[in-house]
Amino acid sequence: MKDVYILAIESSCDETSMAIVKNGHEVIALTILTQMDTHAKFGGVVPEIASRMHAENITMVLEDTLKKANMKVSDMDAIAVAYKPGLLGSLLVGLEFAKTLCFVYNKPLIGVNHLIGHIYANNLEDNLEYPLLALVISGGHTELAIMNGDYDFKMLGTTLDDAIGEAFDKVARVIGYPYPGGPNIEKAALNGSNTYKLPKPVDDDTYNFSYSGLKSQVINLVNTEKMKGNEIRKEDLACSFQTVAVDELVRKLSLALDNTGIRNVVIAGGVSANKYLQGEIKKECDKYDAKLYIPRLLYCTDNAAMIGAAAYPLYLRKDFKDLSLNAESHADLI
Repeated sequence: MKDVYILAIESSCDETSMAIVKNGHEVIALTILTQMDTHAKFGGVVPEIASRMHAENITMVLEDTLKKANMKVSDMDAIAVAYKPGLLGSLLVGLEFAKTLCFVYNKPLIGVNHLIGHIYANNLEDNLEYPLLALVISGGHTELAIMNGDYDFKMLGTTLDDAIGEAFDKVARVIGYPYPGGPNIEKAALNGSNTYKLPKPVDDDTYNFSYSGLKSQVINLVNTEKMKGNEIRKEDLACSFQTVAVDELVRKLSLALDNTGIRNVVIAGGVSANKYLQGEIKKECDKYDAKLYIPRLLYCTDNAAMIGAAAYPLYLRKDFKDLSLNAESHADLI
């Protein structure tokens, strides 16, 4: 069977990224141009600025990726692009660019769900074994699903309100840490202790998650202490919040390991870069003698290599999109 080269494009938020992925596993070239420093000035991603910067940078990112691989667009077997979910304007920049390349070079178009891309990031350095439990944790999503095979999902639970990444960012802002909030909470927690009593979010036998109440509790606590003239112990509050937030994931994953008997676990999405979270989930998987897949840091956050990996099974089944494909700002795994 001939090697399959896919040019993949990712522009769902504030990273303009392209990659060339061979046979769904080997990254031939990867370019990631982040806008983080720009958005940090505003305390978070500004959608209009993000889409404009994608439009300014995307041609340069393509040229850099092709140069790294010493290849041309005509050498590709297909063009893959993340078309959902994400910031609509940002998604449209990548999608329209992909459609233009497909039209000019007569290449098939593969549309990839960004969330599924995060799962397949684990396939870049390992071979996923099915069935598996997939825990998708990002700024906009907290979802737990069974994956019985390529693109064969059964949803177990999702967030009832805020996603875990959103909660990390908002809590960081309330405590006084700059954007991006998640990494700053993680860093501060290393120097803190779990001394603030915070409620468990969804302490039941479902697989659903909730972070709105936990976030609100932190906000109320900070406001109350300020009114009393008390100083917030920032590192302790960061540690207390992170402990409860991660424990929510571990409890639900443990329930799924108990009830399904599945012994392969994937964590995926930007929040999976959190080392404390990785450690706690690893401890739980070890109790069940379960294999845990964790992408290395480069593939935890948004990148086009994961889009290329997720596109490969779709290429094999000739699941191609026509040029009428549109972007979708909201989407789940299934």
